[in-house]
Amino acid sequence: MGETVFIGAASGGATPQAIELKRANRHGLIAGATGTGKTVTVQGMIEGFSAAGIPCFVADVKGDLAGLSMPGSPTAKPHAAFTARAAEIGDTGWAYRAAPVQLWDLFGEQGHPIRTTVSEMGPLLLARLLGLNETQEGVLTIAFHLADQEGLLLLDLDDLQALLAHCAERAAELTTTYGNVSKQSVGTIQRALLQLRAQGGEHFFGEPALDLGDFLTLDDAGAGIVNILAADKLMASPKLYATFLLWLMSELFETLPEVGDPDKPKLAFFFDEAHLLFDDAPEALLEKIEQVVRLIRSKGVGVYFITQNPIDIPDKVAGQLGNRVQHALRAFTPRDQAAVKAAATTFRPNPAVDVASAITELKVGEALVSLLMADGAPSPVERVLIRPPASRVGPITPEERRVLIDTDAVGAKYDTLVDRDSAEEILAAKAQEAQAAAAEAKAADEAQKAEAVRVKEEARAAKEQARAAQNSVWNKVATSAARTATSTITRQVANEFAKQVLGTGTRRGGGSGGMLGQVVRGVLGGLFRG
Repeated sequence: MGETVFIGAASGGATPQAIELKRANRHGLIAGATGTGKTVTVQGMIEGFSAAGIPCFVADVKGDLAGLSMPGSPTAKPHAAFTARAAEIGDTGWAYRAAPVQLWDLFGEQGHPIRTTVSEMGPLLLARLLGLNETQEGVLTIAFHLADQEGLLLLDLDDLQALLAHCAERAAELTTTYGNVSKQSVGTIQRALLQLRAQGGEHFFGEPALDLGDFLTLDDAGAGIVNILAADKLMASPKLYATFLLWLMSELFETLPEVGDPDKPKLAFFFDEAHLLFDDAPEALLEKIEQVVRLIRSKGVGVYFITQNPIDIPDKVAGQLGNRVQHALRAFTPRDQAAVKAAATTFRPNPAVDVASAITELKVGEALVSLLMADGAPSPVERVLIRPPASRVGPITPEERRVLIDTDAVGAKYDTLVDRDSAEEILAAKAQEAQAAAAEAKAADEAQKAEAVRVKEEARAAKEQARAAQNSVWNKVATSAARTATSTITRQVANEFAKQVLGTGTRRGGGSGGMLGQVVRGVLGGLFRG
């Protein structure tokens, strides 16, 4: 028999139930109504995996799983009950101890920030996160393709915002090349980004991005590191929570090498409030989830879904969950009754256990358990008492949390945001270059226009000057001609007057007639000149 993680047993140590580590990558389900003991079950399973050298990841929805980092205490309230439970199920090796822990927080408040880049998330998950319809998702996909074509790094939401504005400016061109890109769709996506920012989603995008290798580490004693994501604040944005965990599973699937069926998993992944992953998910996303759950097994990752109602998990995914722990369900409503019947049919029958009745009768800390055996077949369902946890049940203090953050192996690797040049800066630089080129072209055009006006003015002035010069010459010619004509006419008129009136034309040397003629000519000449 290979290594196992003890889950629990019936009273007196009968029918002990343990997860075969070789089958732990076949996934699992921990279900039950609120207050029935799911969290304690998860805590005990994580302790067992960690002690076996398997790193774990778990989202701490209520804030109490951080207690894994501290050993339980004999002075704590549940000590008497835990001691009695360990003795009742024959768990002789039970003792208080802590697990090695790394604390994470998307908002960087209760742990190291976890970030990814917009490019790494991709358009499908981002469309789910933004609540986009099929048309808007298509536009977002075109934007991502354009970024790839033009070498634009999409690191944070500022980069995506800048890229979308760039797509709106080139909408006509992109529509011709890739399909309809309307400014209305771009505007809708931009508004969805603003809503995501309002939920704090911008903290999730940027650098340094998470190195998955930091999740898959052991401590000095060979125990698996337990990575705890503070999710109490994150749960206020359930779509962000679900999309983040799906992205994380997808990254593990795409990054880790194929290992087949290892002797034990490389990572145990616990997904609390799992119903949020499937609520309102489009068919394409459900297919992706099913694919990841089905194939990530061969990457050495076991995924354990935690939910109140087992019917919250779609059948295609539920069929992949080989290890099952079912706590009590309350059959008050028709939906609850349907859940009881559905849960009863998922277990391998055991003549000694009436599953349908037992589900509604289970006490706190008691569960129906069916686990994969060494040969891969599910074990017959058993009603067992869950082993008590060895670590603290409940939250840790802010001072304890700060010490854990400051002294873990990750250190300050992720604590400071890095903002390097990416799409936003590149597009801004291109816009500035385009503005400068346009201004230069405009200046050159204005200079050409000014030169053309100057040449035109000079030509007009030269033409006016030439016309003025020409007029001056003709005036002189006309004046000279007029004087010549006046002088000739004057002489002719005067002579004719003298002849006709004074009778001087035929006389020679007439003294008084000659003088009078000169006078007449003078008067007439003055008149003509005037």
